[in-house]
Amino acid sequence: MKHFYLSLCALTCALSVMSQDRKLPVDTTVTTQHSVTINGTNISYTATTGTQPVWDEMGKPVASLHYTYYTRNNVRDRASRPLLISFNGGPGSGSVWMHLAYTGPRVLKIDDEGYPVQPYGVKQNPFSVLDVTDIVYVNPANTGYSRTIPEMGDEVDRDKFFGINADVTYLAEWLNTFVTRNNRWRSPKYIIGESYGGTRVMGLSLALQNQQWMYLNGVIMVSPADYRVIRVGGPVSSALNLPYYTAAAWHHKMLPSELQSKDLLEVLPEAENYTVNTLIPAIAKGGFISDAERSSVAKKMAHYSGLKEKDILDHNLDVPTQFFWKNLRKENGGYNVGRLDSRYLGIDRQLFGGSPDYSAELTSWLHSFTPAINYYLQEELKFKTDIKYNMFGPVHPWNNEDDNTRDNLRQAMAQNPYLNVLVQSGYYDGATTYFNAKYTMWQVDPSGRMKDRFEFKGYRSGHMMYLRREDLKKANDDLRAFILKTASNGKSAKY
Repeated sequence: MKHFYLSLCALTCALSVMSQDRKLPVDTTVTTQHSVTINGTNISYTATTGTQPVWDEMGKPVASLHYTYYTRNNVRDRASRPLLISFNGGPGSGSVWMHLAYTGPRVLKIDDEGYPVQPYGVKQNPFSVLDVTDIVYVNPANTGYSRTIPEMGDEVDRDKFFGINADVTYLAEWLNTFVTRNNRWRSPKYIIGESYGGTRVMGLSLALQNQQWMYLNGVIMVSPADYRVIRVGGPVSSALNLPYYTAAAWHHKMLPSELQSKDLLEVLPEAENYTVNTLIPAIAKGGFISDAERSSVAKKMAHYSGLKEKDILDHNLDVPTQFFWKNLRKENGGYNVGRLDSRYLGIDRQLFGGSPDYSAELTSWLHSFTPAINYYLQEELKFKTDIKYNMFGPVHPWNNEDDNTRDNLRQAMAQNPYLNVLVQSGYYDGATTYFNAKYTMWQVDPSGRMKDRFEFKGYRSGHMMYLRREDLKKANDDLRAFILKTASNGKSAKY
């Protein structure tokens, strides 16, 4: 009888577990208290992590977005304290990257160059901008713990979430609710986006103004992806890669001695000048370029890239980034170099080929980020769930049509004299290159009448420049200075 009772209990427990759906609470919060020392000052803060719904036109929840919100304690005037709203990219990436490695009060346990170390986990971020701004990290639908409702199936209206314009529209509405719930309407507001997040925040800058009547003080683009260049191809898109090739080759000591002996920041202006004034026009001529000019350009490209002149000629001067990653160090150790950060090295099955087998840097990052974010949210911030944290979530196919985000930013700036822009890029980023970011910045305002409201900062690392400790400090200092500089301080919003 005792054995029957135990079996019955086991069966009951099993049925109980089976009846539990693995779902995220639609609307919930967990609050914890912490402290961090930033630039020598001890700061106590509140961490609120939870979920907030996305509603449809009928007020029915159609998604639940997970977020983490940090507020500094003992602030006398919350209304004048800035709010930094943080997104990553992908599209389809969770907000883990900048949250646990750049601006937040905790960062990964990694070495000073950004490589994984065990045991995994987090440590204090002595350079976080939490001293000057409160921060909220937002996971768009199907990233991190965020999910559509229902999570899958024909009932999911993918057109409401998974596209450039849909993404901007629902996130702007969600932010309206967040700002209202947390009484932040009077605060100076900043939005920061990394990679695809650059496209996202350019679009949000105008959507927040025109759809939510929410005006910003700043837009920060970290290693921004401008798909009006990257996916279009052609002479401009191709030529803009050359300064990045120069930077990566300089790092690996693959440039001629006359360049290698100079500092990186002395070499890059040469490559940039050559790109704009010679390379773009040369590639634009296509097959009608003269043999003499083709040969001259290939020789100079080899000079600035570390590649062989013959390989450049074989590609008709249009050298794909994949070929560069695979072949830069083919005869120097036989390594490929990383896509998102070309400081990283990988080993392929064979030396021959036109592209690497894998992204060396991304596997390294996932190595350290994935255990850290799962540990941190569940054990330190006490957000308990069986939902999987999607480092990269199911958001594809993604609708890239009608991408007017670059002009959206221009229009938002024209309408709002308070609005300033900071662009941050790593010189060794081969996916969203630093020179592409400069080009995007130049193209936002063709008139040049607002160029004094743009600022570019470069770093000696890659896509996530903040993984390198020296750049973690520098990038946060640059962001802190930008926020302090762009606070209105009672100045009227007028031209």
